[in-house]
Amino acid sequence: MSTASAKDYVKKLKSDKGFAKRINACKDADARLQLAKTEGFDFSKAELMAVKSELSEADLDKVAGGGKPPCKVGTDIPI
Repeated sequence: MSTASAKDYVKKLKSDKGFAKRINACKDADARLQLAKTEGFDFSKAELMAVKSELSEADLDKVAGGGKPPCKVGTDIPI
């Protein structure tokens, strides 16, 4: 597991709307993490939260799809 993989995950969420839609359709954080792993990402929730803390508000808005909460967890980045 690595923060580099978590950063790559966030980049893909920003650039691939289909991927973001599949992630956001997951029922919970565990399902999102499992889908991310099937897509080749390998990070823990803690590593993703560390990456999230490094993002600017503009970055968070991009991941969140312009302000709509994409996930069922208390973050703007689906896990």
